[in-house]
Amino acid sequence: MAMIKSFFPLTAHLADHPKFGEIWQIIFKEYELTKQYVLRLSGKTELMDDYPIEQLSIQMRERIVLPLLTIQQYSMIRVREMEEGLINAPVKGTYEKLVMRCSFGIINAGRNSA
Repeated sequence: MAMIKSFFPLTAHLADHPKFGEIWQIIFKEYELTKQYVLRLSGKTELMDDYPIEQLSIQMRERIVLPLLTIQQYSMIRVREMEEGLINAPVKGTYEKLVMRCSFGIINAGRNSA
């Protein structure tokens, strides 16, 4: 279930990042390898193939979570850019609050779904 909830396109921009690219690549490759073996061992063609109701629940959850994750990711990028550029803009606090507030929604959506 954790694997089916993974959405690497959201963080794919980090794949070539000088500081975070290597760890992103390692995590993504391990995910792909693990998925390959899970499917091979289970004889299935997709994750959670035997659980269509749970798959639907996850899809419904994603409609709520992905926009929140996108806003959170954007805000984290802006905060990191300001910190790396040593910029202390008044808007930085707003982005930091967005990161935190999105976390609340993401956590709640996770608790209330499969």
